[in-house]
Amino acid sequence: MLVMSKKCFLVFAYSMVGLLASCNNNNVRFDDKEINPEAIYFDYKIWGDEERNHLTVRLQYRLGDSEGPTWLIPDPGKVELDGELMEPDSSKRNGVWYELSKPLDEFEGKHEIVFTNYNDKEYKEEFDFKAISLKREIPAVINRDDLVFELDGLNPEDQIRVLLTDTAFYSRGIDRVDTLRNGRIHVSLQDLENLKNGPVAIEFYKEMEKHLKETTSEGGRLSISYGLKRVFELRDAPNR
Repeated sequence: MLVMSKKCFLVFAYSMVGLLASCNNNNVRFDDKEINPEAIYFDYKIWGDEERNHLTVRLQYRLGDSEGPTWLIPDPGKVELDGELMEPDSSKRNGVWYELSKPLDEFEGKHEIVFTNYNDKEYKEEFDFKAISLKREIPAVINRDDLVFELDGLNPEDQIRVLLTDTAFYSRGIDRVDTLRNGRIHVSLQDLENLKNGPVAIEFYKEMEKHLKETTSEGGRLSISYGLKRVFELRDAPNR
């Protein structure tokens, strides 16, 4: 029994060390000029949804790679979105970040992020944002059948994450990534077997990730996620 207790203690101890290490990964904040300016990874995230009607832009600079600790840009360094200065914020869990929130109708179109390092070297990144929308509103009641949903704001071969969930605890629902075909997403009658009759929530998410064009030797990424949600009642078709 004593041997087992020691083993359990060692497993627990090693687990705690791993947990603390992962937490410290973001907690450490480098804000001095001893950091090699070419050792910084750019981590850019943009997300929002139709319901909130806002987009959030969060930029983080990490030491070494995409999982490295976050870095506070030393003066006179700065980061700007479309010429607007982004101020730093921080938490123990997420480290340091630079963030702005914009109304959706002000964010459609082209944008530019400019990061100026403390050595006055600039890195520019341009991107284009377009919200997705439904060409036709989804009816309040839908009978079980092959379903087609038409979306605007997408390129012909864009991929969309589709989620359908009902209120049944034991239902599997639907969660998958589909490629658009002529601006359409198809949900088959067979797919609907994963859902129970009653209220169903359907969500569409446009998700994109790309490598940044101007970065240090460590590189960087830009990820964008935008979604919309509707609720309808699913019923059996009258002839079934």
